[in-house]
Amino acid sequence: MGNLSPIAFDIETSGLEPGSVITVAGLTTDMGSWLALNTTGREADAGRLATDVEHESDSNVRVSVYQSEQRLLAGLEDFATSTIDGDRHYLTAYNGERWRGGFDLPFLRRACVRQDAPWPFPDVAYSDTMDMVEGFDTGDASDLVGVYDDLIGGDDCDPFDDSASAVTTHENGNWVPLLCHNLADTQRTRELAVLAGRYIPKSGFKMKNLSPPDA
Repeated sequence: MGNLSPIAFDIETSGLEPGSVITVAGLTTDMGSWLALNTTGREADAGRLATDVEHESDSNVRVSVYQSEQRLLAGLEDFATSTIDGDRHYLTAYNGERWRGGFDLPFLRRACVRQDAPWPFPDVAYSDTMDMVEGFDTGDASDLVGVYDDLIGGDDCDPFDDSASAVTTHENGNWVPLLCHNLADTQRTRELAVLAGRYIPKSGFKMKNLSPPDA
């Protein structure tokens, strides 16, 4: 949108019930993707995971492994601070935070409160991809996969039919499919945002600043 380049964000969680935690946080830029995995106390080799995910996705991927949600949030803050430039980038997610709802950012805020962690996206503009694509005729499609397939299509690295599989896959410690699913969603989201930047008027982006007033 304008001179700002989209950075796509998506999370996976251990469920939706109280006490559920973030299991993966992913960000995709024009240079590649960063995936943060919360193993909830289990061991995993970040380098090996990155190699396996790159092989499955044919993408430039960096993986960081954390053994708790608290450590994942700290890593997310470090990565966002070092990578996202408010003068060059804006953050986007598909139904991440709309004016009357959304999932990823409200869940992230709850995690930050629970872990007493700082907000990782200060002074960052945000526009929801779901709002952007309302400017296209996508028929009956409204979910990320359906809209992406309708407007762009093509092969992807997503091994799941739906996000519910991400919960059981994390429980089983099957990290590569879980990471590939998150990667596919951030890549879809960014591609849709880039497409919207070519065809949708600025008013369709509903841009806002994510910085809390007391940050």
